[in-house]
Amino acid sequence: MIPQDPANWSDENKSYLMSRLENVRILLEDHAKYPENTSNSKDLPQDTPKKGSSSSQSFSLDTLCAIFGLTSFERDTLLLCAGMELDSKFPSLCAAASGDPKRPYPTFGLALSVLPGAHWSALSPGSPLRQWRLIEMGTGDSLTYNPLHIDERVLHYLVGVLALDERLAGILDVVYENDGIEPVHNEIARSIAGTWSKIKQARTFPVTQLCGEDVEIMRMIAQSACRALGYSLCLINTNSLPQTTGEITSFIRLCERESVLGGYVMFLDCEEVDTADPNHEKMIDRLIVGLRCPLVIATRKRRQIRQRSLITYDVPRLSSSEQVQLWKSSMGSLSGSLDGKVNEFVSNFDLSSHSIKNACAKATGYFADKKIDPEELYSILWDTCLREGRPRLESMAVRIEPAAKWDDLVLPEPQQRILTEIAMHVRQRKKVYETWGFIKKGMRGLGISVLFAGESGTGKTMAAEVLANELHLDLYRIDLSQVVSKYIGETEKNLRRVFDAAEEGGAILLFDEADAIFGKRTDVKDSHDRFANIEVSYLLQRMEAYRGLAILTTNMKNALDTAFLRRIRFIVQFPFPDHVARAGIWQTVFPEDTPIEALDINKLARLNVAGGNIRNIAMNAAFLAADEDSPVGMAHILKASRSECLKMEKTLTDSEVQGWI
Repeated sequence: MIPQDPANWSDENKSYLMSRLENVRILLEDHAKYPENTSNSKDLPQDTPKKGSSSSQSFSLDTLCAIFGLTSFERDTLLLCAGMELDSKFPSLCAAASGDPKRPYPTFGLALSVLPGAHWSALSPGSPLRQWRLIEMGTGDSLTYNPLHIDERVLHYLVGVLALDERLAGILDVVYENDGIEPVHNEIARSIAGTWSKIKQARTFPVTQLCGEDVEIMRMIAQSACRALGYSLCLINTNSLPQTTGEITSFIRLCERESVLGGYVMFLDCEEVDTADPNHEKMIDRLIVGLRCPLVIATRKRRQIRQRSLITYDVPRLSSSEQVQLWKSSMGSLSGSLDGKVNEFVSNFDLSSHSIKNACAKATGYFADKKIDPEELYSILWDTCLREGRPRLESMAVRIEPAAKWDDLVLPEPQQRILTEIAMHVRQRKKVYETWGFIKKGMRGLGISVLFAGESGTGKTMAAEVLANELHLDLYRIDLSQVVSKYIGETEKNLRRVFDAAEEGGAILLFDEADAIFGKRTDVKDSHDRFANIEVSYLLQRMEAYRGLAILTTNMKNALDTAFLRRIRFIVQFPFPDHVARAGIWQTVFPEDTPIEALDINKLARLNVAGGNIRNIAMNAAFLAADEDSPVGMAHILKASRSECLKMEKTLTDSEVQGWI
């Protein structure tokens, strides 16, 4: 049952409520004057319809009584408590009717003496008044003489004000957005709404489970189903849930009451659950089982809930063709200016409908009052797509601003050729996979995975920057300390979040020192070995399915699992630079604006260090020269080289530095 918005009929509602309060006030006055009269001889006019009956008057008091099944005595007890807040005469009348000036407040004893139809069961914890916390009982020496107070949320409802219970603030958030959804998702929303429309009592609602990768899409489906029936969607903040049994039980009861008072469907994102905390997961299960109001849960992996009726829907992401159509329809007249480049957005990014519309809205607004420049339009949309995918990933990885370009990378020709092939595979993946039909042969092996192997400082990270610059995609270094967890199942969950977030934004993933997590699987000697092997297996599956570019670097190629190496599409061996390569690195290591003087590249190339060390030496030499206010010379580089070799615990030989100064 969905109550009407009291704000639409506040004047009539107020008049009706005050008339009912007036009847209770008259009973108090009569009892104060004639205390010998019993409540059984009194009656109130216009008795409230019983639960399940219909009424031509949609007043908040009548609606509330029908929802919670209040008897006439329970209704009048509630009015007795409401009168304390709405009528200044009630405190003195309560004291007079009680025959005790020290009790200027309602009590169950007073209600039993004054109100008609009195019954003792209204005092029990299982009665609607107390079970649904319509009234609160104060402390005292006797059950019948404890002070009674109307709950603030209930009082607001009676007077026609919709306000979320303040005890739920920060845990529940009402969704007000009204975004449209795509046809494939609208069919799911219509099916959900059709199921709900056939259910008459909220407490018999089955749990609706939406299974998919995009929580935002699932939220929009739930909101669309709510809108079709006049409900509102209320999000439950999973991370703010109570963590004790007593608190979660109280929270469930308040949620159920809020649902019927405000016409809310609750939405629970199970992917926010902290699986590292067993108690948190336990509270989630208790919430799902105990919450007897319309509830939608969003999850990637189906949850088994035996104690509740459960209806499950699989929610697919938008297909490439659906994304193309959405891009074109959202761009409107601007779509013609893209000259068929929409496919490039779909090929590199896997955005939700909400993100696509955001990107198009920004571009449309930018060109509202100016001439359309196709190149500028393309650039704005591309950059917006990058930003749309960043928020989720930046909480789990570090974004690297790629500065290196092809000219900065000094590698042998075979390695250079492989890197250009990698970039070509990323650019042409949509054509090969979808247009030419390779995806119909199965998803396995479609991920573009790359291994960069070589000693530290040989250019592995720089090569990743070059590819990111070439493809104009974000580059993220994965922080393994945040990914690997000692808790069972948590590492896989962290990896899944990384890959899912990266897929949306088309990011290039860089796993530095990959042997730390992609190492050889071991013989199972204990449970730790078994779960470590499961983590590696899961990672192999995600690498194969990832539609973006994943780059792994290692200093120890032999330490990697051989099964893992078989599934890598490209392996690039970064050799330690020889004399010619070192000379090339020295040629490009100093920026154009750096003043240099009489540098002998041939002599510098004799220094037997990797490119990363050369860069460190060049920068340190620049600081030494800047401090002397002079150009960078051989003496500065010699001093910086000694410091670098000392850090590396390497001896600087005479043959390397002979003739430098």
